[in-house]
Amino acid sequence: MKKIGLLTSGGDSSGMNAAIRSVVHASADRGIRVIGFIQGYQGLIENNFRELDISSVEGIVQRGGTVLRSARCLEFKSDWGQRTSIENISKDEIDGMIILGGDGSLHGAQVLHDLGVPVIGLPASIDNDIYGTDMAIGVDTALNNIVHAVDSLRDTASSHDRAFIMEVMGRSSGYLAFTSAIACAAEAVIIPELPYNLEVIGNRLLEAKKRGMTNSIVIVAEGAASAYAIEMKLKSIAGFETRITVLGHLQRGGDPTVFDRLLARRLAASAVRRLSEGERGCMVGLVKNEIIATPFVDVFSNKKVLDDKSLALARVLSGVA
Repeated sequence: MKKIGLLTSGGDSSGMNAAIRSVVHASADRGIRVIGFIQGYQGLIENNFRELDISSVEGIVQRGGTVLRSARCLEFKSDWGQRTSIENISKDEIDGMIILGGDGSLHGAQVLHDLGVPVIGLPASIDNDIYGTDMAIGVDTALNNIVHAVDSLRDTASSHDRAFIMEVMGRSSGYLAFTSAIACAAEAVIIPELPYNLEVIGNRLLEAKKRGMTNSIVIVAEGAASAYAIEMKLKSIAGFETRITVLGHLQRGGDPTVFDRLLARRLAASAVRRLSEGERGCMVGLVKNEIIATPFVDVFSNKKVLDDKSLALARVLSGVA
């Protein structure tokens, strides 16, 4: 293998730059050139790339986002987009591809694999909803961002005797909401995986107030409910003052944590080694602190869910236990 193509796709996540740097360094150790496509699959279709060497990736490991930039590309789903991508890969004399991203990006990687391109994927999604890895790149940084925001909110909530409802990301996965709720000792959490009972939650907040508690935090995953709808219902049930905070894309950004930097480095180095040794059509992930390769077909035929103990605790926090 003489040349690897690299792209980052979908929503950005902190740690992508650390992975990019690791791919370049691991490739250089094996005498392999790396070219990075700009703006994900869009760059692959347009053949918009730049060569990456060691000097070009210095000073990026501590930066959030991705220096290769990212985009969602509907054209890649078409026959024309896929055919154009394959033609560019051939024209650029690329021997294999490494693709960083979430579910949609990895499905794109499988498309390239099915069309005969050697591909290995890296999981990078703050939702942590990808089967085949205990943690995806960017999850730990997002959790730390949420925890910092909640800790700051508790200060002002205590000062004004209020309940705060915080909406976090997670369309189909409640991992961020649930894990941050545990870390912040939130009074309630609402996630897509479970029903919730606002009567129980509202009464719990009232009981806490009677015990002298001066603040309350309810964390809501965006895929489970709107924070504004929850606020209106809680007001009618509990009758006390509430405020809403929607973190939005603030969760994605910021300097990657030590965990995300190290995870990105390990996954990327493993991807380069496996690709150069002939492996393809798989995603590398962290499983019980080991770097494991999982075929794309297994990644997409299985659904990652919260474990039974987490679900049991989430039921209590959702008011349905």
